[in-house]
Amino acid sequence: MRSVTYSMSVSLDGYIVGPDGTFDWSEPDEQVFQFYLDELKAVGTHLLGRRLYETMLYWETADEDPVLNAAEREWTGLWKALPKVVFSRTLAEVQGNARLATGNLAEEIAALRDGPGAGDIAIGGAALAADAAAEGLVDEYQVMVCPVLVGGGTPYFGHDGQRVDLELVETRPFGSGAVFLRYRVRR
Repeated sequence: MRSVTYSMSVSLDGYIVGPDGTFDWSEPDEQVFQFYLDELKAVGTHLLGRRLYETMLYWETADEDPVLNAAEREWTGLWKALPKVVFSRTLAEVQGNARLATGNLAEEIAALRDGPGAGDIAIGGAALAADAAAEGLVDEYQVMVCPVLVGGGTPYFGHDGQRVDLELVETRPFGSGAVFLRYRVRR
């Protein structure tokens, strides 16, 4: 069965976006970007909320930018080809290899798990991931902890008051001071 993973960069104090609405502090160096590129190859479908979808639209045309390096060009190709499901109450259409969700989150994940296809089902965006976690749909949490304290903003974890026991599967430190943590949900 395909795993559902929630993977985002996070400040050491637990935020994916700072209080000023920016996340430039999470921009990966070359080593971390290569790690993200390798991780993207294991993803079969990406679920996104509207805000993350709109942020990631850059990659739909990034290959037209002459200053991209080889790794960024490879990322662009992988991202454009990756099937995406967008959850939004305000968008009427989406671009690229994306579709608007037709069912609720649990229905969409069940259909993806039961349907054809390989690779993880990745969830991006704090609100969407919090909804998936509240319904017990997340199998793994993948966190790239950035060496910065931002003091507030959008938290990585939704606060629904439920306990979830995790098993540490992988840790990987990077020269920049970032540390990747991968936890599997104990069921």
